[in-house]
Amino acid sequence: MSWAESTDEHFCLTLGTECSKMLRCPLRAGSVFPVKSQSQTSAYPVQLRRTMSSAAMVVEGPIITEQESEVRRERSSYPGLPAVLVVDDDREMCELAEAGLTQRGYAVTWKMSPREALELLDHEDFAVLLVDIHMDGMGGLDLCRAALAKRPDLVAVVMTGFGTMDHAIGAMRAGAYDFITKPVSMDALALTIDRAACYRAMSDELRRLRRRVDTHELPNVIGSSGPMRRVADVVGRVAGTTTNVLITGESGTGKELVARALHERSGRRGPFLAINCAAVPENLLESELFGHARGAFTDARSARTGLLAEADQGTLFLDEIGELPLGMQPKILRALQERKVRPLGSTQEVSFDVRIVAATNRDLEQEVSEKRFREDLFYRINVVRIDVPPLRVRGNDVLVLAQYFLERAATRSNKNVNRLGRLVADRLVNYDWPGNVRELENCMERAVALASFDEITLEDLPVKLREYRATEVEATGDDPKDLPPMHVVEERYIRKVLAAVSGNKTLAAKVLGFDRRTLYRKLERQA
Repeated sequence: MSWAESTDEHFCLTLGTECSKMLRCPLRAGSVFPVKSQSQTSAYPVQLRRTMSSAAMVVEGPIITEQESEVRRERSSYPGLPAVLVVDDDREMCELAEAGLTQRGYAVTWKMSPREALELLDHEDFAVLLVDIHMDGMGGLDLCRAALAKRPDLVAVVMTGFGTMDHAIGAMRAGAYDFITKPVSMDALALTIDRAACYRAMSDELRRLRRRVDTHELPNVIGSSGPMRRVADVVGRVAGTTTNVLITGESGTGKELVARALHERSGRRGPFLAINCAAVPENLLESELFGHARGAFTDARSARTGLLAEADQGTLFLDEIGELPLGMQPKILRALQERKVRPLGSTQEVSFDVRIVAATNRDLEQEVSEKRFREDLFYRINVVRIDVPPLRVRGNDVLVLAQYFLERAATRSNKNVNRLGRLVADRLVNYDWPGNVRELENCMERAVALASFDEITLEDLPVKLREYRATEVEATGDDPKDLPPMHVVEERYIRKVLAAVSGNKTLAAKVLGFDRRTLYRKLERQA
């Protein structure tokens, strides 16, 4: 606990953490008690008066308290003017708060109606919400709950004319950061808002630092190779935006896992929903995405919400978007441009706020040039592109993934198999994995099922892995039996070039002298 003199020549007593614990009263560390002198403490609880009597010396001269200085210094790090929304059905109080807080560097907006405040929060962000607990229609605590449901990062401060313990507990249960009693002095209000703004700024900074720490880690994605770190870096940079993302990569590389990681890192409050555009018939795809009204078609016995509306505030993952029928593409394009969708059989449009993440194993630019995919839709979804590398270029990620799949399969099968043999590990690292991660998972599940020991051996692997020879383009030896056929040489060379360019098909095609369409066709044939 420390004493200092504030700018209005009132002494301030700052309650420290240890004092707060010792007093065992509902006063948080950092609370400030203004008094004219150290002797003017009779209004405070007896425990606090005893502690005040042993407080440090009074600082002579008019200075800003250390706490105020620290709060204001921290608030200065908040980007731009911290925005404050004041909600009170007393116009005089709103105008007073606006005048006082604006002078202290805040951008203040006030509303006398809780309903209008909630509507404002739909499209504007604020650092602090200052709300009166007693208002007509909707009370301050109900407004707090509703506002925090819309804006979880909002820091709420409740004002009340009755500073009882029940009101304090109610405010905290409603999610409020702090509460202040009326009548409110401007200095006390400013200090409370300063603390709330600092808390918001520190929360934002903590999230930013966590994103930076996690830049090279993706939720549910295993691997730390260079190519995967580059993927994680792009995900970390775009996760907090609303930008549409196109994820490309060969079949089985884990594009949906990257999409889920992007959603989890985004902080979006809505769900992650996925649909495989190739798996749904065209006549049902429109209903799946846009929804339908009751009686819109045969068997439409009840209305159904489409995925675009259902994923509101979240992420919609359009897998295999290269298979999207041409007839559906302009409908999807219009929905993404207007951010509105009209369910089948309905006359009403429904607005949605959805981030679109699409994925494909096709060369969409080639599909556009051959008129199988709309150019305008391509540019709508391909704002940021993430290329997921094939497993063959991910180095020792193969062994990390193999051990993970081994342990999972052993647990499910209730078998005591817990490690890979040395020869098995060597074979896994050198194999090309045309089926990528999906093939590796299948291989480990099979190996566990056939394993006779606690270690996976070569005999537990599929035949093509046991007989696979490491990629070598040049033939060695003179025995015709040892010479590979031309298609094998070509396949090995293509994969070696792809490995050298970290799976970049455009660059690989240039090195090989193919156009990308030819390269894709050869890779599909090899798979």
